Amino acid sequence: MSEHIRDDDRSNPSRHDSLTDIVDRAIAVNPQRRRLMLGGLGAATLPFFSFSLAACGGGSDGEAAERMLGFTAVAAASGDTVVVPAGYTAQVIAPWGAPIDALAPAFKADASNTAAEQEQQIGDNHDGMAFFGFNAAGNGFGNRSDEGLLVFNHEYINPEYFYAVAAGETDWTTNFTLEKARKGQAGHGGSIVHVRRNSGGAWEQVLNSPYNRRIHGNTPMTIQGPARGNDLMKTEADPGGIEVLGMLNNCGNGRTPWGTYLTCEENFNGYFGWNGPRTPSALENRYGLTAAGFGYRWHTVDPRFDLNANENEPNRFGWIVEIDPFSPSSKPIKRTALGRFKHENAELVVASDGKVVVYMGCDERNEYLYKFVSTGTFDAANPTSAANRRLLESGTLYVAKFAAGSTLNDNMGTGTWVPLVFGENGLTTANGFANQGDVMIRSRQASDFVGATMMDRPEWVAANPKVPGEVFVTLTNNNRRGGTTSNNPDGSTAAGSARPPVDEANPRSNNVWGHIVRWNEAGGNASALSFNWDIFVLAGQPSVTGARAPSANVTADNLFNSPDGLAFDSFGRMWIQTDGNYSNAGDFANMGNNQMLVADPATKEIRRFLVGPSGCEVTGITWTPDRKTMFVNIQHPGEVGSGSGRHPRISADQTDAQIAANPTMLSSWPASQTAGATPVRPRAATVVVRRSDGGVIGG
Repeated sequence: MSEHIRDDDRSNPSRHDSLTDIVDRAIAVNPQRRRLMLGGLGAATLPFFSFSLAACGGGSDGEAAERMLGFTAVAAASGDTVVVPAGYTAQVIAPWGAPIDALAPAFKADASNTAAEQEQQIGDNHDGMAFFGFNAAGNGFGNRSDEGLLVFNHEYINPEYFYAVAAGETDWTTNFTLEKARKGQAGHGGSIVHVRRNSGGAWEQVLNSPYNRRIHGNTPMTIQGPARGNDLMKTEADPGGIEVLGMLNNCGNGRTPWGTYLTCEENFNGYFGWNGPRTPSALENRYGLTAAGFGYRWHTVDPRFDLNANENEPNRFGWIVEIDPFSPSSKPIKRTALGRFKHENAELVVASDGKVVVYMGCDERNEYLYKFVSTGTFDAANPTSAANRRLLESGTLYVAKFAAGSTLNDNMGTGTWVPLVFGENGLTTANGFANQGDVMIRSRQASDFVGATMMDRPEWVAANPKVPGEVFVTLTNNNRRGGTTSNNPDGSTAAGSARPPVDEANPRSNNVWGHIVRWNEAGGNASALSFNWDIFVLAGQPSVTGARAPSANVTADNLFNSPDGLAFDSFGRMWIQTDGNYSNAGDFANMGNNQMLVADPATKEIRRFLVGPSGCEVTGITWTPDRKTMFVNIQHPGEVGSGSGRHPRISADQTDAQIAANPTMLSSWPASQTAGATPVRPRAATVVVRRSDGGVIGG
């Protein structure tokens, strides 16, 4: 998720426990927890650490011989190129505006492509991503590592770069039209790109492939699950509440063992607004809908995004969307059984009892951690069967409730998964919930009601493939912690209202660096309803002592802030991507640009593997089945940022008009990746990383 337009919001007015309150009580019961959590001890510190170490040492197919972190770490950098370790290469493919197929128009360097042309071009701000290898015949889902489909999200657009500025216009906001709104909608969604490795070892798009496909803000999609046909889903254009146009703000992703792609609608609220007077409802407030949104202006020219014209339209966004990349004519499906909130990613695992489990975070300060457990069980003998493809239709959505433990053997704390089921836990008509569809549409309010634990911006969730039931979540940062005031849902500030307190889990009154929490499901079963938890790492500056100090596994050699993207490779390496402050000054001195690091979950060692270009976020990661090619997305190179997170080469008085006049003033990546190339406005793109000797990435 990008920082620049939305992460200061808070829509949760609840006053029940946050994770920080729980840790306060845990430390009051047993003061030794302070030493355990901040001492940065290794695998023997807590009981399940030793289990993790033993489990990660195993493997099959030669994996045991692989070194966990077998590369030389790269230094922090603040240039305008992607930096990878010695012995590795970085190649750029599929930038914003590249033709999706052989018939699509070329990208125009002045950004003057039309909305219709953008629908035929790769969208902007690449995010979550998955590689689907072809089968041996080259016509379906399989395990080939030389050719397949690369599927990736387009989270949002940077209007200052995305739109051309015509004669007589000052910047993109001048003379905003429906055509501009439609182009913006076309820049969102996702791309399905046929790629292959050529004889020289480089990767390329296969432009004449029938699989190439753009999915955007106006692509028809089916609504499926308990919210299908709900009164809150019905509009004048869709009186049945069964079909919606498009998906928006697609952030992280997931993939299924039956060969489909899961994409996650996150900050959908920012595309809606209203013209004229309106008193927002409790539902609209709880999901952060405001009159101006993020300032994209769509609601001023497109009635679909004006709540005074279509008050139910926002309810049709904020879902997990399932896409079949191998069926170009198929409709994407919004899976409403998985809940409606600001989805970051969707980590799917098959539990030991055969249930399909999907972990999800709601990316906003003081929001919640969720998991979905399917009603049916996965048929491993027939992975692509029709029955497996229906597993996300029915199941139970749970929200996490963390509790403190009373002894050191509790692994710091315990927790339970609370079901969000109509008729249970007070989710009844007497308390304002009409049916299961209503509970799913109002997942945040249902979670408020059952007393779920407020978290510090839960973003990507990743499950350790080497330790069944071990799962991690990035908690990116929180500048709404400590002090005496907090933001109300309407954006105002009420003096005297309490923010979540400072404590061992979040030991900084202004948690600018973030951290990662780990939990272990009971019995190693992902569908279990209880878990133990601890803190894996607190990011920050090792020179800082006292309450703001980071974990001991953060050193001068691996400084980072704002962990965001998170994924495991098949060896059990945990890859951490950052989306934070890139000013390289003050609290963020010596951290450089956003980056990607690798951690050994057993020893807690962390090394920096990649640094992105100027002003970017590093997000989205996937591998070929042989793990010898890694794809990484670079989002919003050259982004201005805001507040203390502004680009270090731009002053507070810089405007979009100045960028319009000089679109390469902050970055020209990916052109800057090639020495001597002509500078062009920055474009999000995918980076292909390979070892020069053809070996496995990271080993």
